Amino acid sequence: MKLDSYWTDSATPFVPAPHALPAQVDVAVVGGGFTGLSAARALALRGARVAVLEAGDRVAAEASGRNGGHVNNGLAVDYAAVAARVGQEQARAWYHAFDDAVDSVARIVRDEAIDCDFLRHGKLKLATRGHHLEALRRSAERLVADGVDTDVDILEAAQVRAEVQSDRFQGGLLYKRSAQMHMGRFAQGLAAAAERRGAQIHTGTAVQRIERVRGPVHRLHTARGTVQADQVLLATGASRHGGYGSFGWLRRRIVPIGSFIVVTEPLGAERAQALLAARRTYVTVANIHHYFRLTADHRLVFGGRARFAVSSPQQDAASGEVLRAGLAETFPQLGPVRLDYCWGGLVDMTQDRLPHAGERDGLFYSTGYSGHGTQMSVHMGERMAAAMAGDPAANPWHGRDWPAIPGHVGPPWFLPAIGLYYRLKDRLA
Repeated sequence: MKLDSYWTDSATPFVPAPHALPAQVDVAVVGGGFTGLSAARALALRGARVAVLEAGDRVAAEASGRNGGHVNNGLAVDYAAVAARVGQEQARAWYHAFDDAVDSVARIVRDEAIDCDFLRHGKLKLATRGHHLEALRRSAERLVADGVDTDVDILEAAQVRAEVQSDRFQGGLLYKRSAQMHMGRFAQGLAAAAERRGAQIHTGTAVQRIERVRGPVHRLHTARGTVQADQVLLATGASRHGGYGSFGWLRRRIVPIGSFIVVTEPLGAERAQALLAARRTYVTVANIHHYFRLTADHRLVFGGRARFAVSSPQQDAASGEVLRAGLAETFPQLGPVRLDYCWGGLVDMTQDRLPHAGERDGLFYSTGYSGHGTQMSVHMGERMAAAMAGDPAANPWHGRDWPAIPGHVGPPWFLPAIGLYYRLKDRLA
């Protein structure tokens, strides 16, 4: 079992064109994940001189390349709960931002001819208990009644059983606008598109310090030299480089939570089709849930928050065994199927589980996607490019307060306690 991301291991690595680090640019983008690459492409299309500064040795090697491969619409939290807190109009706008985000990915894949197995087959949220299904039913009714999403359906147990070869599920809520893709090949295509449009991408270029010169103009200090930028976009979240999030203000507002994934050996077309006939993305209803899908080469990708810990080789391997047990419980007919890949990634979780983006002290930022980032990060790269060009309303998350998380000033020492709490909630639910 290889302790590596299937997405990055099965994609041709993007090799940036060789450039000396520029002394001056219009925009410096810190982070070469989906947010940074999407922003670089959009900014370059507007005629800006753009440099992407990525700490690692390859693009999209963190959350963008270490996720479950889902491109889903819908909020990370219940729409009705959000509407009760911020009002129906704002909740509707945020929900539709995720619809727009999936559309953004689809458009870029089409316009840049990115070969990444993009499929829009929908997401099925699965209930393992009867009261979970009733909660999903109420959620669907509210989404339709408020005119938020009419492309949702409740599937009863027999309907779910017809497409998911497992006896565990009582029914599910189908989101028809959701999609999936090969994350490594999308990253390669997005980076190539940004470079083709005129952006420079510099890997192995960790930003060590940012010094404000005047207004929005900053000087970025790296081991390779210094770059002065008229504007800066922080497109980094729970990064492995430079600590838990590269900058202190962000670090105190983001909790890096590990999410872990295993990928099976190729199952063969017939066996895979029998297992998940509709080839959607799937996620279970629970605080400590599972998510799964098939790949184009007929592997099963099966993930979850197996352990409340930060990803590391030791934690990844231990979590792989937890996921192996979950996989056997969900699909016992697979027997002792070989697991070819196992890895973990960091989810940049915010306290309200919603993204945060805006400007502070002359620095622009977009982060905190809370496990729903593959589509929103791509979308927000484009939206922040527009905001930085003078249209702050282009950012669907602008104007939001973002207080620090009390007691969170460094590594998340409290994760094991949170894990115990959520496991207890799932057991008692």
